[in-house]
Parts: sequence; C-alpha cells; structure tokens
Amino acid sequence: MRFKLIVALVDDERTDAILESARDAGATGSTVINNARGEGLKKARGILGMAINAQRDVLLFLVEEHRSRTILEAIAEVGEFDETSGTGIAFQIDVEDAVGVSHQIKSLSDTVNQAI
Repeated sequence: MRFKLIVALVDDERTDAILESARDAGATGSTVINNARGEGLKKARGILGMAINAQRDVLLFLVEEHRSRTILEAIAEVGEFDETSGTGIAFQIDVEDAVGVSHQIKSLSDTVNQAI
C-alpha cells in the first residue's frame, strides 16, 4: 500500500472544521502542530500599521494514495483556500516508506479495494 502526506497550513479557527472534513473524506487520523506562524504575499497590517501575526496550525495527514486527492479537495473546500486570500494552503507529498501504520493498512485494504 502506498501513502501520501497531506500538509495543510491553516488559520487555527478553521482547524476543527478541516479535521472533520478530512475524516469524512477518508482520512484515518491526523497530527496537529499548533501555533505556527506564516505570512502570504503581503503582511497583514492592523491599527497604526503594526504587523498582525495570525496563529496557524499545521495539519499532517498520512493517507492512502487513492484517497489523497479526495481528501485534499475536501480540505481546500472547507478551508476556502481558493476563495479567500490568506486562509491557508494544502499540498501532498509522496511517501517513500512508513512504519507504524500496519493497523491502518488492515482497515484501509477492504475500503480501498472496493473503491478501485
């Protein structure tokens, strides 16, 4: 079984909704790294021109490759990444090898075989 790593960098207020949508789309788990910092093309400015640093979360999903695009699209839709500037980004990376996922492989095998 082959895996992809989906990385989503999101506003912390959208984290729970994105986690739920990823699970509904087939993700079997996630890792959340809180309090990351990020900025887009332009730094957000507040009162008196002071920079605003919005808190971000980094969401990591190790998913089966046949489900990865569906999960990525669900994350993008709920996160409104393409509709609203500065809400976040998500991307996927090929995973060469993984250990500690044998319990997930057993539960995914039947589901993935039915989908293919």
